[in-house]
Amino acid sequence: MKLIINYLKPHRWRMLRGFLIKVLGTFADLGLPWVLAYILDNVVPLGRIPLVLWWGVVMAGLAVAARYLNIKANRMASKVARDTTEIVRHDLFRKIMYLSGSRTDAFGIPSLISRLTSDSYNVHSMIGRVQRIGVRAPIILLGGVLITFTLEPVLTLVLIATLPLLAVIVYRVSKKGIPLYTKVSQSVDSAVRVMRENISGIRVIKALSKTEHEYRRFQESNRVLAGNEFKAGITMAVSSPMMNLILNLGLTAIVVVGAYRVNAGDSGPGRIVAFLSYFTMILHAMMSITRVFVDISKAMASADRIALVLASEDDLSVRECAPKDSCPPGGTRQEKAGSFLAGVAGENPASSKKQPTPNRQDSAARIEFEHVSFGYHTDGGGAEKLCVKDIDFKIMPGESLGILGATGSGKSTIVNLMMRFYDVSGGCVKIDGRDVREYTPQDLRQKFAVVFQNDTVFNDSLAENIRFGREISDEAMEQAAKDACAYDFIMEKEGAFSHEAAIGGANLSGGQKQRLLITRALAGRPEILILDDSSSALDYKTDARLRQAVRNGYAGTTVVMVAQRVSSLMGLDHILVLEDGEVIGYGTHGELIQDCEVYREIYEVQMGGMGTAV
Repeated sequence: MKLIINYLKPHRWRMLRGFLIKVLGTFADLGLPWVLAYILDNVVPLGRIPLVLWWGVVMAGLAVAARYLNIKANRMASKVARDTTEIVRHDLFRKIMYLSGSRTDAFGIPSLISRLTSDSYNVHSMIGRVQRIGVRAPIILLGGVLITFTLEPVLTLVLIATLPLLAVIVYRVSKKGIPLYTKVSQSVDSAVRVMRENISGIRVIKALSKTEHEYRRFQESNRVLAGNEFKAGITMAVSSPMMNLILNLGLTAIVVVGAYRVNAGDSGPGRIVAFLSYFTMILHAMMSITRVFVDISKAMASADRIALVLASEDDLSVRECAPKDSCPPGGTRQEKAGSFLAGVAGENPASSKKQPTPNRQDSAARIEFEHVSFGYHTDGGGAEKLCVKDIDFKIMPGESLGILGATGSGKSTIVNLMMRFYDVSGGCVKIDGRDVREYTPQDLRQKFAVVFQNDTVFNDSLAENIRFGREISDEAMEQAAKDACAYDFIMEKEGAFSHEAAIGGANLSGGQKQRLLITRALAGRPEILILDDSSSALDYKTDARLRQAVRNGYAGTTVVMVAQRVSSLMGLDHILVLEDGEVIGYGTHGELIQDCEVYREIYEVQMGGMGTAV
């Protein structure tokens, strides 16, 4: 709840105005039964019609004022809820964007999605309801009790006797509700994960006739979610019938006692009618308070989940440079990091601008892995399971490296460590002679352009998919498309570069998507170009043309290529062969043919037995 309060602080004056307006509107509502009682017991017996009409006008005025003031207060409450939740989502999304790979893995993509959607909605719903009902209901409850005490003290005592019982019910039910709704949120995470996996892999599921299998898997996660929702719902639902029972018993007692008092001449019918109206208003107020507590229970569970992400520490902190002369010109590394973090904290998404992309055509970077080891997970005893072990190599500026290995051998892990999505468990990764941990994420990743194995095409024009928020000229974009062998198919599309790509590139073939993504990488003229199995959907001729274009047009770029085809790598300066996370071969194509049996076997299988060719 502390998180929500902190986000509400900038809106405190607007909330205060809304509260005051809501209070006035509620008082107008409370005045209506009192005026009705006065008319019935004091004005009607006089038989003066003009006076009755006058008090009727007063009642109408109170009704109009109550409606107007309540509507205005409700609109102000909705604006506060909207604006607060917008900032919460903005900060949460920004935090997620800067989470390290290990933090993202720990939370899980489905969980992060549900925190951005359902959890933020629970917070939004609670903020709005507390301002609308959370102000009105207590005033109705307390004000109604005070007014009924002035009308009928005896009947009010009957009413007051029921209130402690109602308070106990609300407290006990709400206390149980928060942990139950936390379990519901966790179940939502699991269900979202299964749905996400099935929707993204729907073609594979259908192709392998596993529709029923995945349906049963989703049915199980949905059953657990429904069970947890049922437990939370049934627990919170107990409050309504219990409160109704107590209040209806109290209402029965009031009617019986009121009838005796009217019959004895101790009270008037107007007071009894007004008292019954107040009792109904108090009934609805107590029911509304119950709904508020349900919303608060949900929101507290959701706010805790959001706060966990926002409060997660950055495990990719920037280290101080050891030698002073290794820091970049224009300031120390600490100053650079500070300016970057200040920009992250203060940027307004509405005012963000495209960042210019520097021309790095003549620049390249040196890459060094010094006895690097890394593991993603830990077992029950806490010992790290290494997936790459003692990786050691060096690439000079402008050189090229190919990485070859079976699935799970650690190829993509090396790319992740190079770009510091994760920190190494042992050893050191250096770019241009400096540990990657001495760079800010922005400074480091500006050196790279990368095409991952399963990369993303956005629902935007082909041109914007290539530019990706960077200031890249039309000429540079077209040249990159030609180098990536994408220019011809783009020009055949209606509208050419302005052609709209579907979500995930659904209206593009696999080869077209890969060429578009390679165009995006080449257009920035990076210092380091990483192609992570990004030519798997290309035919051999197109793959060869692409490699030739990169060799001729990007000679000043350091190239790292992960591939399954030996033909894609054999022309590179260095080839790294991995098996079970360890280096089993490193050298040129000719050297590996002679010295690495695994590489030679792969070559012979793929190239038709020409194993001795160099």
